[in-house]
Amino acid sequence: MPGQRVFLVVVDMSPELKVALRFACRRARATGGRVAMLYVTEPASAEWLGVGEIMREERRAEAENRLQELASEVREMSGDIPVLYVREGEPRAELLKLLDEEPSISVLVLAADPGPKGPGPLIMALSSKHMGKLRVPLTIVPGSLSAEAIDAVT
Repeated sequence: MPGQRVFLVVVDMSPELKVALRFACRRARATGGRVAMLYVTEPASAEWLGVGEIMREERRAEAENRLQELASEVREMSGDIPVLYVREGEPRAELLKLLDEEPSISVLVLAADPGPKGPGPLIMALSSKHMGKLRVPLTIVPGSLSAEAIDAVT
């Protein structure tokens, strides 16, 4: 739908992912927008051609399964079916490429790791030296927010 706000969340295995998804879903529902999810798989090794292709297929299947699991939660929270993207490569590079290729994406939502190691490598990269490469606003949600706290601010 033209003019519809699309909130992109990068999917990984971190616990704070659920925080970013809930925030994006609540904002999408409140604004008549939609949620999109990006899952980036590691590139397959080219050392053993046949093995590399099998590894690529397994990673792709894993990504699709994870996205399908989350898609039902997103639909329940946002009221709409999410847009799903699977890419292969380095997460930051693939995210920036997707943002350049998809003009429908209007907001990037990431949740910060509340642990002592910092917010996470993607947030660190995007909020510093790569900030100028973003064509959309970056929303960083504290990864320690409860569902109630997210609901209160959205």
